[in-house]
Order: sequence, then structure tokens, then C-alpha cells
Amino acid sequence: MSEPTSPGPTARPMQEFEAAIDRSQTDVAVFDEPKGGPLRAFQGFLHDNPTAAPALVLLLSCAVFGAIAPNFFSAFNLSLIIQQVTVIGILGAAQTLVILTAGIDLSVAAIMVLSYMTMARLAVEGGVPSPLAILIGLAVGAACGLLNGSLATRARVLPILAAVLVWVAALQSGLDLIHAAPLGILAGLGVGIWGVGPAPALRLPPFIVTLGAWSIFFALTLWYSEAQTVRSQDIDAAAPLLKVFGLRVELFGAQFTLGSFLMLGVFVALWYALGSTGWGRSVYAVGDDKEAAELSGIRTDRVLLSVYGVAGFLCALGGWAAIGRVGSASPQSFYEGNLDAITAVVIGGTSLFGGRGAIFGTLIGALIVGVFRSGLKLAGVEVLWQGFAIGLLIIVAVAMDQWIRRVSS
Repeated sequence: MSEPTSPGPTARPMQEFEAAIDRSQTDVAVFDEPKGGPLRAFQGFLHDNPTAAPALVLLLSCAVFGAIAPNFFSAFNLSLIIQQVTVIGILGAAQTLVILTAGIDLSVAAIMVLSYMTMARLAVEGGVPSPLAILIGLAVGAACGLLNGSLATRARVLPILAAVLVWVAALQSGLDLIHAAPLGILAGLGVGIWGVGPAPALRLPPFIVTLGAWSIFFALTLWYSEAQTVRSQDIDAAAPLLKVFGLRVELFGAQFTLGSFLMLGVFVALWYALGSTGWGRSVYAVGDDKEAAELSGIRTDRVLLSVYGVAGFLCALGGWAAIGRVGSASPQSFYEGNLDAITAVVIGGTSLFGGRGAIFGTLIGALIVGVFRSGLKLAGVEVLWQGFAIGLLIIVAVAMDQWIRRVSS
């Protein structure tokens, strides 16, 4: 019997392994989809839509408090809720950027207070024009954020050394504290931007870094402000631009401050940056898997440094809005801003493990906190139990996040 030949222009004997291929099975493997019923489908829906759960909670909260609390749906009360969450919403937006990278920033409130005290003292007591004082305050916030980012990635000693040396030289030359302190911070920022000096890859944990920075920034605030509040009437007389975000605008029978529109503008800008730019995709990639992001060519240290820098800038912007909201600049205010910002982020559906979440979820989370506090207050609930309810809400939100994350496992 003749051997089988392979097809082709030149016939040749077919090898044994080639003949075996023709007799091999061609069936395609089929894997059964995991079945979990409606609950599994709902879990998957929440995983794919991070803002769905907080939006549902917000709607249910409004419905419940509208039924049990008098005047909850009045135009005055609803506009008041939005005004009250303005500062926390902006801090929450800054915190969201950091948490998306699987980090956390416990110093956001301290950065905000140091920034707005810099603005207020320079403009009111230092004789600096208001626009320049505001720009310096925003730069101080960015510098503080970059310091946190550098300690979490590759710490540089020269920027800190430059700031201290400028402080000492300025004070020794007779320059007053009001001008010397921000001058030193800006000098450190300038040296850090140029990337001068060795940068050991310390990669300190963000939790520890920002916890230490929280104490440092608040101590610097007390040193710079001399523990004195810049009064509202002094701001009105010398630098009314500092209170511009406290101006009110009437819409549909309700009054809104310009700070509320600033908050909305911040969220819209971050929504575009995170969803439509390469930087935003890099932020999610670093938070989801930092090692895989590095292997794909993303410069993770630069991304983290930029995230902390933008977060610091947003904290300073929130400080400007806080002056308009409160009317004065106190060095001992907003000590609970860190916890309130983290609360808004967690309730808004952003995962504390990074890589999953939506910026508008934080806005919804801030509104949920405002709705709970306003509704419970109108219902006559004591302040003690209002804090209890918010704490319980945080625990439920974290438990929900753990349950939703099981979809990917």
C-alpha cells in the first residue's frame, strides 16, 4: 500500500505527525457561565457602574427624609445642603485622585488650611495684591502635594533643604514671617520642579507619609499664622477678592454661592481628565496594578507625583472657597476635613484598593453626607446620633465595596 502524500505542487510522503493532525478533534472548548441569578447580575451591574449604588442611596435618602422631616424639600434647605458640602466636595475630589492610585492622603485638610492662611495673611497683613496672594497660596498647596508625592515615590532632600535655607536667610535678613514663609516654600517648589539632586527610591507608604505631613503642615500653619485668625472685616477692607466664592446667586427661587459652581467645575474638569486623557487612563492603570502599569511603559512615579501635586492644588482651591464660605481665615478650622473627604469618597463608590471609581461618585457621596446631616437635624435627631449614622454609613459603604469587588475574583 502506498504512503499518503502531502498536498502541494511537489508530492512527498506525509509524515506521521501530519497524518495525525487530520484525525485530531476540532471541537471548541465551551465554558459554562457562572450562574448566580438576579443578585449576581445586580452585583455585576454595580461593579460596572460605580456611581449606581451611591446614586440609589441618595435618592432613597431624599425620599425618606422628605417624608419624615418638615421642609426638607424647600428651596432654602436644598441650596443650603449644596453650600455646606462645597468645601468637602473639593477636598473629596482631591482625595479621589489619590485613592484611585491605591493611596490615601490624610493631609488634605492641613494643606487647605496652610494655603488659605497664606493667602489671607499675605493679602490682608502683608500688603501683597490679592490676585498675587491667591496665586502664591495655590502654589503653596501644589508644593505640599508634591512633597507628599515625592516621599511616596522618590524622595529628594534638596527641595526641603532649599526651603529651610531660604527661611533662615530671609528671617536673618530682617524679612518678616508673613513674607519669609511662603518664599521658602516656593523656593523648595522651584528646586523640586527642576529635579535637582539624588532621588533614592524610598517608596514610603502613603498612609504613613501623609499622616506625618498632616502634623507638619498644621504645625507650619500655627507657626505662620501665629495662631491668629484673620477676621472677616479685615478681609472685606483689604482683600475682598478672597471672599468672592461666598457671593450668592439666585436660581429658581434658591440661593447658591459661587463656590458651589466652583465645586461643580472642578468635578467636570476631573471627569474629562480621568475619562478622556492618557493621564487619566494612567491613573486608573497605576491604581489597578502598579507593576503591570510599569511593564506596559507607564512612568508610574511621574503619574503618582502629578496626582499628589494636582491634589494639593485642589486643596488650595478649596481653601479659597472656604474663606468665602466661612468669611474668615482661622488656623484651627477644618480639623475634620480629612475624615469628611474620605467619607465622601468611600460612600461615592471609589474603591480604597484603587483602580475603580468615578469622580462624580464622590460628588454624590458628599451630597449623601449633607442630606443625612440636614435630614436628621430637621427630624430632631441629636448631634450624637447624627455622627453615629454617618459612621454606620461608612461601614456599610466599605462592606458594599468588598462585596462588589468579588465580581472580578
